[in-house]
Amino acid sequence: MNEAIEPFVIDIAQEALDDLRDRLQRTRWPQEIGDNRNWQAGANLAYMQELTDYWLNGYDWRAQERAMNAFPQFRTTIDDVPIHFIQVKGKGPNPIPLIVNHGWPWTFWDMRRIIGPLSDPAAHGGDPADAFDVIAPSLPGFGFSSPLEKPGIYFAPTADLWAKLMTRLGHERFATQGGDIGAFVSAMLGHKYPQRVIGAHLHLLAALKAPYPAPEDYAPAEAGWREKHAAFFAQGSAYMQIQRTRPQTISFAMNDSPVGLAAWLIDKRRAWSDCAGDVETVFSKDDLITAAMIYWLTETYESSARHYYEGRPENFIPAFVHDRVPVVEAPTGILQFQGDIWLQPRKWAERYYNLKRWNVIDTGGHFAPMEAPGVLIDDLRAFFRPLRK
Repeated sequence: MNEAIEPFVIDIAQEALDDLRDRLQRTRWPQEIGDNRNWQAGANLAYMQELTDYWLNGYDWRAQERAMNAFPQFRTTIDDVPIHFIQVKGKGPNPIPLIVNHGWPWTFWDMRRIIGPLSDPAAHGGDPADAFDVIAPSLPGFGFSSPLEKPGIYFAPTADLWAKLMTRLGHERFATQGGDIGAFVSAMLGHKYPQRVIGAHLHLLAALKAPYPAPEDYAPAEAGWREKHAAFFAQGSAYMQIQRTRPQTISFAMNDSPVGLAAWLIDKRRAWSDCAGDVETVFSKDDLITAAMIYWLTETYESSARHYYEGRPENFIPAFVHDRVPVVEAPTGILQFQGDIWLQPRKWAERYYNLKRWNVIDTGGHFAPMEAPGVLIDDLRAFFRPLRK
C-alpha cells in the first residue's frame, strides 16, 4: 500500500484555460422567467452576463493559482480515494491538530481566511497558546481530491478517511470543525471516534438519526427557527432532491457549460449567505468565479453531487456505531448564525451532542469561514481552551 504524502502544486494547463474561454465566449443565454430581479426563479440573467463579462475580461486565474499555491498543499491516497489538503503547522507552545471541513457548493479555498489566524494567532493579534496545526482537505470528489472513482463515498466514509489521514499525519488525537457537509463529517467523527476527537466544533446542525427535534424543543428565543427550516425544504431544496436522485443527468450540463455550472453554484451562495440579496457583499466576483473554476477545471461537479446520492438515509443510518444518547459523544461546540438556512434548538442539541459550548450570532449565514471568519475563529478558540492538555 502506497501511503506516501506528496507535495502538491496547482498548475492548470493553458489548454484548459483556452477551452474555458472559448466556451464562455460562445455561451447561449436562456430567456429569463418574468421579472427575476430578486432571483426568485433562480440565477438572474443580467447578473450572470455581467459576471461572465468580468470572467472574460477582468478575472485572472493565474493570480488565484499563485494565491492558493502560497499555502503548503499535499496529496495522498487512502483506500483508493485521492485526497488533497492544505497543512499549516501551528506556531505556539502546544498546537492542537485541527481538521477543518468545507461543504457543498464550497471548496477548500473557502477556508483560507481562518487558516492563518488559527495556525499563527500571534501574527493576527491573538495568543500563541491558541495555536492549531490546521489541516484543510478537499472533500473526496471535490476539487483536487479527484478523480473519485470509488463508489459509496459520503460524509460517514469520509469521517473514516479523515481518521486514517490524521493517523498518517502522526496525530492520534485531533480536533475537528465544519459546516454544511463538513459538519456532518465532523459530527460523524465525534460519533465514531470519541476517544480520538478532542472536540468537534460545528456551525450547522443536522439531525441525522433519532432523537429528532420536536416542536416543544424550541425555546421562545428560538421562535421561527422551525418554520425557517420547513421553508427551506419547501422552497429551496430542489437542488438537494436532484442531487440525491438524479445527479448523473444534470452532470452532463454542468460538465459542459461553465456558465451553467457557475449559475448553479452561485445561486446557492446568494440564497444561503446573509447578503440581503446582494451576493457581492459577501463574495467578490473573484471569489465566485474561483469557486466555479475549481469545480470546472477538476471536472468534479458530478463527484461532489454524488455525496448527496450516496448519503441517502438508507445508506447512512447503518453507518452509526451505537444507539446511545448523546449520539455524538465527543465534546461539542455549536455556533449558529441567524442568517443561516436552518437552525436547530438547544434543548435538542443537549440530547444529541455532548454539548460544551453554545452560541448564536445575530448576523452571518451559511458560509461562516468566508462571511464571519473572526466570529468563527474566536468561538473555536474559546471552545477548545478548556480542552487543551
